[in-house]
Amino acid sequence: MKSASLSLALVCTGLGNVAHAQSEDWQLGAVLDVAATSRGLALGQREKGLALGHSDLSLSGPLGRHLSAQFTAAAHAHDGKTEVELEEAYVQTRTLPLGLQARAGRFASQIGYLNEQHPHADDFVERPLLYRAFFGGHWFDDGLRLNWTAPTDFYLRLGAEVFRGRQLIQEAASVRSPGATVLSARLGDDWGRSHSWQTGLSWLHNRREASVEDEHGHGGHDHDHDHGHDHAHAHGAALSGKNLVLWDVAWKWAPDGNNSQRQLRVVYERAWVRDLNRYARSRDRHLADYLSVVWRFAPTWEVGARTDWLQARMPHGDHFHAGRLRETSLMVAYKPTHAQSIRLQATRQSNRAGFDEATNAVQLQYVLSFGAHAAHSF
Repeated sequence: MKSASLSLALVCTGLGNVAHAQSEDWQLGAVLDVAATSRGLALGQREKGLALGHSDLSLSGPLGRHLSAQFTAAAHAHDGKTEVELEEAYVQTRTLPLGLQARAGRFASQIGYLNEQHPHADDFVERPLLYRAFFGGHWFDDGLRLNWTAPTDFYLRLGAEVFRGRQLIQEAASVRSPGATVLSARLGDDWGRSHSWQTGLSWLHNRREASVEDEHGHGGHDHDHDHGHDHAHAHGAALSGKNLVLWDVAWKWAPDGNNSQRQLRVVYERAWVRDLNRYARSRDRHLADYLSVVWRFAPTWEVGARTDWLQARMPHGDHFHAGRLRETSLMVAYKPTHAQSIRLQATRQSNRAGFDEATNAVQLQYVLSFGAHAAHSF
C-alpha cells in the first residue's frame, strides 16, 4: 500500500507539472463514490456498511499534435482498507490515417458493453454477475490496442488488444506471454430521430490458466505460480477459461432524440466460457447473461430493473462441481445535477448452488464528480 501510494504521488506530481505547462488543454477531474450496503453479495464488490466504491482522479490531455494521454488513479474499499491503484496510464494516437487508432499502456479492455466504462457511471450499484465473475468487475491491464473505424454512415469498429493478462488472472498455474488477446467488433446506427442501437461481439483468448485447488485447499498443479504483488482494483476473475465469447446489444429511445427529459435504455449481454482448464471436458463451461431496463421518466429521476443468471462449473482439482446463481435488482436514482447521483437499490440472490454466501441486500449509493471527466461510451 505504501509503495502504491508513493508511486501515485510521484505520477500525480509529474502530471501536475505537465498540466501546468499545458493548462489550456489538459483537464483534471475526480469522482467520489460511496455506498452503504446492508450485506455483501455473492461475487459482490461492495462491502457491508458504509464504504468507498470506485472513486478516481483523472488527468487527460494532448502530447503534441499526434498523441494524447490519460492517467487515472482509483481507490476503493477492500477488506476494511482503502486500496489505491493506477488504473489508467496510456498514450493514444490522434492523427493516424485510414480510420486507425493505437493505444499503449494500462487501460480497460473494450470487451463487452460495460467493461470500458468506469463502474461509478453504471446504472446499478453493482455490476452484473457476468462482469463480476468473468472480469472481476472491471478488467484493466497493461497492453496494446489497435482499432479501425470504417468510413461509413453507420458506426463500425474493429479492434484488437494484446494484454499482459496479470490483472485478469493474478495467480496462474501456467504463465505465457502475452497473457490475453481480445478481438472485438461493434456495429451501431440510428433509427430516425428517437431510436439508436449498438451491438458487439468479442472474443477473449486467455493464455494464463488459473491456479486450481484440490479438496484440501492445496494447489492442483505442480507448475510455478505467478504470485503478483500488485493489488488490482478488479482483483481478478473469479471464474475463467481459455476462450470467452461475449455478445452484447443495446437500444435507446428518447422522444425526438432529447434524452434529457425522457429515455428508455435496454441492454442485454451473454457470455460463454470454454476450455476451463486442462481437466475440462466439452460439457464443462460457464454461461452468464443479464438483461437491464432503465427508464428516465423525468429530468432528475430514473428507475431500473436487472435480472442476471450465472451457470458455472466450479473447479476442484481434476473435477468440477455445478454452480448456479440468479440475481434480481431494482433501483431508483435521483440526479439533482449532472455531477450528482443518489441511488437506492434492492437485490435478491436465489438458486444459489455453489454460492453459499448468496443473500439479499439493500444499498444506498452517492456519486459526486468534480471537474472534467471523459465521456462514456454509448
